[in-house]
Parts: sequence; C-alpha cells; structure tokens
Amino acid sequence: MYRVFIVEDDRAIASAVVRHLESWGMETRCVQDFRQVTAEFSAYDPHLVLMDVRLPFFNGYHWCQEIRRVSKAPIIFISSASDSMNVVMAMNMGADDFIAKPFDLNVLMAKIQALLRRSYDFADSAPRLEHRGAALHPGEYMLRFQGQEIPLTKNEHRILLTLMSCPGRVVSREKLMEALWATDSFVDENTLSVNVNRLRKKLDAAGLEGFIATQHGVGYMLK
Repeated sequence: MYRVFIVEDDRAIASAVVRHLESWGMETRCVQDFRQVTAEFSAYDPHLVLMDVRLPFFNGYHWCQEIRRVSKAPIIFISSASDSMNVVMAMNMGADDFIAKPFDLNVLMAKIQALLRRSYDFADSAPRLEHRGAALHPGEYMLRFQGQEIPLTKNEHRILLTLMSCPGRVVSREKLMEALWATDSFVDENTLSVNVNRLRKKLDAAGLEGFIATQHGVGYMLK
C-alpha cells in the first residue's frame, strides 16, 4: 500500500485529499507539528509527499530541501502561489511536480499515480478499476474484457484510467488533457480527440461498443 505524507495547514483541503486518496486504497498521514516536518517524514517513511508552499514557521521550499537531504521520495507542491517564479523555485528545490489551487482531486490522483509509477515498481498494489465487465489495472497498459487482453498506449491508458475513476460523471476535455500531461506528453485538443477516437475503435472491436460517450461541448464519460 502506498503511503502519502501531506504537509498542508488548510485542514479542509487536507481532509478532502485524505478521503480521496484513501478511497483509492492509499495510506495517508498529515503532518502534526509544522516545526518537525522532517522528523515526521522520516518516522512515517512515505512513498510520496504533498507539500504546500505557505506553511507555519518555515515554508514548503525549506522542508523540500530538508527532505531531499535524506530521501528521493517524489514531492508534489500544491499551492495557490502558482506563478512561474514559484513553480521554478519548487523545481529548483527538488520538487517533482506543482499543482495550482484550487485543483481537481481526480487530476491530483492522476499526477500522483504517474509519479508513483515512475518512481516505484509496486504495480500489483494499485487498485483495479472496473466498468461494464472491463477491468483496468493502473499498473498495466492493458484492458481486460471477457478473456481478452486489449493492449493500450500510454495515452489510451491515461484516458481510461481518468474516466474509470469517475464512473457516471462527465470528465471535461481540460481535465483529460491535464491527466495526459501527467504522462510527460504535451497534448492539445486535437491530439486528445485523435487518442479518444483510436481508443473507441479499439474498444468497439473488442465488443465494448459505446463505452466512451461524448458530451458535446463538455467532455467524455463512460456508458
């Protein structure tokens, strides 16, 4: 089970992140003493850190540097201070990604999963997603359906992972493009459309006709 250490002084945001991550089967812990972030980090030994920039006593950049002295665990900054100077500062201090507040929890989850996949080889511990009898494991570029193993490209996998994590809900094109960006591939709207159309043809051929529905002017959802 992945362990995520959350260094965030806004308790409402921290609680929402905890609930979302735990719904994905992750273990979480929020910092208790903002003067002892490194000590609590070392005691918990997490796989990933979520860090705000503006914190009591010392800012997130300070703690990022301190953590980097003892660990290579991936660090994602989450902050409303999202101008280019702060993003550059975060990366220079050793962060792996930066997400501006307010953020979508599903996009945050997509970025967390992308970082965990790149950083660790724990694919078997990630939860499996299912819809209409089709099963997707976040650690495999494969969709399983009625005994078939349908190979997926990285972008196809990311699209399905994002949609299957939001069953019954429309996912905007913007959120899907952000999720695809988490795979280190820049995408625009035309690229997204091409990937979705290719994925649909692949799903149709496997017997999953109409699996992805278009909500015109908004985005996509599973049917």
